Amino acid sequence: MTKAFDPHQAMADARHEFGEHGGVNMSIEASTTFTVMTPDLMPEIFAGQLGPNEGGCYLYGRHFNPTVFVLGRMVAAMEGAEAGYGTASGLSAIAAVIMQKCGGGGKVVSSNTLYGGTYALFEKYLPKNCNVETSFVDIQDLEAVEKAMQNGASVLYTETLSNPTLLTADISALAEIAHKYDAMLVVDNTFTPLIFSPMQEGADVVIHSATKFLSGASDVIAGVICCSKSFIEELMDLHLGSLMLLGPTMDPIVAFRLSLRLPHLAARMKEHSSRALFMATKLQEFGQDVVYPGLPEHPDHALFNRIRNKEYGFGGLFTIDMKTSERADRLMNLLQNEQQFGYIAVSLGYFDTLMSCPGASTSSEMSEEAQDRAGISPGLVRFSIGITGSIEERWNQMKQAIEQC
Repeated sequence: MTKAFDPHQAMADARHEFGEHGGVNMSIEASTTFTVMTPDLMPEIFAGQLGPNEGGCYLYGRHFNPTVFVLGRMVAAMEGAEAGYGTASGLSAIAAVIMQKCGGGGKVVSSNTLYGGTYALFEKYLPKNCNVETSFVDIQDLEAVEKAMQNGASVLYTETLSNPTLLTADISALAEIAHKYDAMLVVDNTFTPLIFSPMQEGADVVIHSATKFLSGASDVIAGVICCSKSFIEELMDLHLGSLMLLGPTMDPIVAFRLSLRLPHLAARMKEHSSRALFMATKLQEFGQDVVYPGLPEHPDHALFNRIRNKEYGFGGLFTIDMKTSERADRLMNLLQNEQQFGYIAVSLGYFDTLMSCPGASTSSEMSEEAQDRAGISPGLVRFSIGITGSIEERWNQMKQAIEQC
């Protein structure tokens, strides 16, 4: 029997870098340029014959940096990928991958429920500036996905758990469709690190906004691309590589800070998940319109349960539909300013609770019609549950706020 993939163990096994003086943490390599021992090595590096994996050679900080390289290797191990590399943001990671595969007239098929910034990139920026067209579909309608793929798309794009509606993508089924049409399945796994392992389900590229759960402190902007070694090399090509030539490189100090937080990710994700399940269950018992994949009533509960890595729970995000934006605003105002439950702020994965109304914030790039098709109600409130304070006290705060709405 094949041993199940353990993302946390895989990442731990990959974390064997010592600092240059034998420290237990890797060193920060702050140099922007790197020396070669003899002049004849320089042409070989520029020709791609030498590099981090071939002779331990580095060229320039926009190309490869040792600290960023190691951080990418750690996240790649967590995802079961051959290679990984850090970028300046999650959105820059997405843009680099799409432009590498589709630039100059290529096509994308994408889920119609996405983070607003990704939606704007696909719907507005790429068609106007890169001649890349995107067809948006209900990613759970596999017949619609396959029909859209027949237009010659090079990339099928989805989020593992849709932002903000929390619907689950069937990664293995999507991978089968993508590969049938010789396309690449690209998966944003920001919401579910450790919980889902998309590459084990057939994904070709996994992207993270490391700003979120990977960081856990809402203090850095960063992204990571995990994929095959050959695709990383393509992205870093000196003549045609999107990462090399567009320059969305992660800062080595950011990479170092993230490297110190990844070993704690498993403990954090388990606690986020445990608290979200507790809160969602209480809200459901209290008669609220709550969506959380860990609830048996969630339409994708069985799918989520089948593909998740069991010990990490169902994630740290849930939503409540307050039906109107006015009621949503009142709830958030009470929770932040009277109950001290959390903060009204975009983003997620922070150690304290963050809440926002996506229709007026992180999904505002979408038109009202697009939001309606995606199932984003004006009164939908997304919660990224924190891991601070007593969960019983947090529930009492939530209950009191709801009673006043």
